[in-house]
Amino acid sequence: MEFSSKSAALPSLACACLVVGVFEDGKLTEPARLLDQASRGHLAKLVKSGAFAGRSGQSLMLFQIPSVSAERVLLIGLGAEKEFNLRVYRKVVDKSVRALLDGGVTEAALTLSMLSVPDADVYARARHAVECAGDAAYRFEQCKSKPDKHQTRLQKLDLLVSGREELRAAERGIGHGSAIAGGVALAKDLGNLPPNICTPGYLANEARKLGRGGKLKITVLEEAQMKKLGMGALLAVSQGSREPAKLIIMEYRGGVKGAKPQVLVGKGITFDSGGISIKPSAAMDEMKFDMCGAASVFGTLKAAMQMQLKLNLVGVVPTSENLPDGNAVKPADIVKTLSGQTVEILNTDAEGRLILCDALTYAQRFKPAAIVDMATLTGACVVALGHVVSGLFGNDESLVKELWNAGEKADDRAWQLPLYEDYQEGLKSNFADFANVAGREGGAITAACYLSRFTKGMRWAHLDIAGTAWKSGADKGATGRPVPLLVQYLLDRA
Repeated sequence: MEFSSKSAALPSLACACLVVGVFEDGKLTEPARLLDQASRGHLAKLVKSGAFAGRSGQSLMLFQIPSVSAERVLLIGLGAEKEFNLRVYRKVVDKSVRALLDGGVTEAALTLSMLSVPDADVYARARHAVECAGDAAYRFEQCKSKPDKHQTRLQKLDLLVSGREELRAAERGIGHGSAIAGGVALAKDLGNLPPNICTPGYLANEARKLGRGGKLKITVLEEAQMKKLGMGALLAVSQGSREPAKLIIMEYRGGVKGAKPQVLVGKGITFDSGGISIKPSAAMDEMKFDMCGAASVFGTLKAAMQMQLKLNLVGVVPTSENLPDGNAVKPADIVKTLSGQTVEILNTDAEGRLILCDALTYAQRFKPAAIVDMATLTGACVVALGHVVSGLFGNDESLVKELWNAGEKADDRAWQLPLYEDYQEGLKSNFADFANVAGREGGAITAACYLSRFTKGMRWAHLDIAGTAWKSGADKGATGRPVPLLVQYLLDRA
């Protein structure tokens, strides 16, 4: 989809469709008032008749409004004016784009970007509008024999602003929003691909494609190299699979030479059966989404390159399948990690932390300013926080706060959970340095506690995205989260 910003007199703006907001109490927004004035009260009469109540997300397509040059006007409900905020704004933009698609509109102009939104200037309004529009228009059709012929493609969306002085800020917002939307789309594509296509080898090749043109330095470690280094935990997970594990390293150098990089580490289990500790069959197909942490690293790097962020950034992706066969790792096996610590594997379905711990140790060779890992790590996090926010942990309160603030700004929220030393007790083992699981209670916390043992002396944070990385049911599919949070975090650093 093509985006641009524009300043124009609304009644005389010739376009295929003009999107205009109305509040729930019947109060017309300034753009709606201008159209109402030109049409001699046409919109006011419509609202007064009860045909359009202005409920948040409600939509009504109007044709041939008197003295208005737009072929169509899409009225969109904004809800109560006193409750209108950035989150509502994003939802309304999403509903608007979906209504345009349902109405067969291929080009439109959006007046919502002209509205006053608390804590969102014209840059933020433009950026969030583009992100939401890209999300609403996203379709995954790579694996269908024929694209849906009846599916409308919204080709162009103009974001209208109140004056010419706002155009530059809006264009900047459009640029950043487009980069974030592109990163989210890449993360979604990778997550939505079936596991027979999106294998560890496939991800390695995708990294090489992303690195074409010299913007990224790509290194892929094979199993023999990982064995030589001593990555016993990562390699243990891939023992039951015919697909060799990979460790993918992507280096973006946009900052000062020698400046410490930000390091992102993403869990890349391209399919998780649970291994010998096998999962129930119900919804096991969704375990193709167990590499959404890795997908978010890809998406974030793509956005960072498009924005030409002036910082150094490293993406580290440990990737493997977790399958059962005669060679698979077994409960009670003990492995030696890259850090030299030994782990008793009590549950082979707690494999994400096994591949992450070696990747976290490897990441420290880059002498990072901070390490942030993201992983669809625990069902316990879904129980604790549902599907609204990601779990956030860390050993540095300033880093945790930076990520939390980024999530609030990006509307890709996270919530901090504790890492108290008391929780470490559950990881005790009689036979190794510690176990890979504790009891059921506080499972998301004890998983983070396990990872913390591999980040001593580093500024480190962990995002458990098990509840936010994909949706089930009729809307089944990857969400692309937490790419918006991560990009905002990097923008704040850059």
